[in-house]
Amino acid sequence: MRSKLIRRGRRWLYVIHRWIGIATCLLFAMWFISGLVMMYVAFPRLTDSERLASLPAILWSKVQIAPDRAMAIAGISQYPRDLRLSMMDDVPAYRVAGWEGGTVTISATDGRVIDRITPEQALAIARHHPQAVQPQLLDTVTRDQWSVTARFDPLRPLYLIGLGDADGTELYVSARSGEIALDTTRQERVWNWLGSIPHWIYPTVLRKDGPLWRDVVLWISGICLVVAVTGFWIGILRLRLTRRYARGTISLYRGWMAWHHIAGLIGGIFVFTWMFSGWLSLNPGGAFSGRGVTREIAVGYSGHDAPDIVSRVQSAPSMPATEARFVWLGGHPMMVLSASDGRQSLAEPATGAPATLSQHQIVAAARHAMPGAAISFVRQLDAPDAYWYTLHQSRELPVLRIGFDDPACTWLHISPVTAEILDRSDASRRSYRWLFNALHSLDFPLLLQVWPLRDTVVWLLSAVGAIVSISGIVIGWRRLRRRHPRSMRRERMSAGSARAA
Repeated sequence: MRSKLIRRGRRWLYVIHRWIGIATCLLFAMWFISGLVMMYVAFPRLTDSERLASLPAILWSKVQIAPDRAMAIAGISQYPRDLRLSMMDDVPAYRVAGWEGGTVTISATDGRVIDRITPEQALAIARHHPQAVQPQLLDTVTRDQWSVTARFDPLRPLYLIGLGDADGTELYVSARSGEIALDTTRQERVWNWLGSIPHWIYPTVLRKDGPLWRDVVLWISGICLVVAVTGFWIGILRLRLTRRYARGTISLYRGWMAWHHIAGLIGGIFVFTWMFSGWLSLNPGGAFSGRGVTREIAVGYSGHDAPDIVSRVQSAPSMPATEARFVWLGGHPMMVLSASDGRQSLAEPATGAPATLSQHQIVAAARHAMPGAAISFVRQLDAPDAYWYTLHQSRELPVLRIGFDDPACTWLHISPVTAEILDRSDASRRSYRWLFNALHSLDFPLLLQVWPLRDTVVWLLSAVGAIVSISGIVIGWRRLRRRHPRSMRRERMSAGSARAA
């Protein structure tokens, strides 16, 4: 009885792997090949450095409305999530964001709410971009392949403007607020059709419905996980290292089947971990905590929870800036200035005089960021480590890491230059770093320290995965072709029997 159950179980193991594998082998091949493209060309996004470089210097002489007045106009009654000043062509404008709503744009010249801009204004904004040669309006888009996600919803519709440069740069400018939402280059647009779009199953028609896209990808990757597990299991069952097969081989198979078997054994663990970590990237069941700084942490760290920072800007700061962010830091009103080259500094918001916060003051402010929790350690990082490193995004160094003894074991990463909280992580997010980032991107510290060690390892493992996938495609195609004549004969026999009856 037991042996019969084992035989039946093995039979179903082979059947499940065979037919689900035939249905998904093209997906596996696509994921391995597109993943290599993604190593070198990321999905288009507007980085802070790109955004700052595309803004002109603030004309402080035109600023007639103070930050406090801008918050009142925006209807903000508590400490804001974000309050920044920058130029919208030749008009200084505040971007004010509360914790429960979107962003309101207010002219710093006359206090009017800006909720619509013309194509001519959008073109004027685009002319300040460093790549601008001869900007022209290409289209007005509600949603396209590069602006498909929900984070662009508050900015829609978007003016699509070609800059006329050699790189084919296209700029997306919000028709509501005049903010630059995104820029793409010709190279990014072409390579992403071979990289991120197939890898993430990201066509606009599907991705525009976020919950539906998430469910589709979860189910597809979950089914492919079954293929990976059953395939590796079968590979072990069919492997003979000591009592070899009649031909003296360790594998029962020949030709493409042998390639599939041996490559699957060599790369099976990595195929599984890539599939598993990809599945985890969608945070199934909300298993991992969210990212970003919460309102409670921001307000506690600021030491202030009222919509007042400065009621009058008396003079311009000495440092030319393309953006100024108004904040409270540890009970002190401050202005964080950012230049077009990315340099940052602190200044007094009323006088523009340079300001600094010492490490002692930063740590003192951090004590109030997590009510009910004590600081467990303070560490300055001068070099990257396993949790603060540059791969897919730039990281400021040096940085202060402050840990707390709360149940979630929260860490805050704080800039020693601007005293702003750059990142929050807890034990859940640090587990995610290993279960997703490490397993999916292979960004282990040792591989990152020695270039091009990580690239070499990923290429080799991807080659093994591609061999498994392509051999699976060939095997599946051959099996389907072998079954087709028999199916046709059965149909003809059934038809003949029906006529005879």
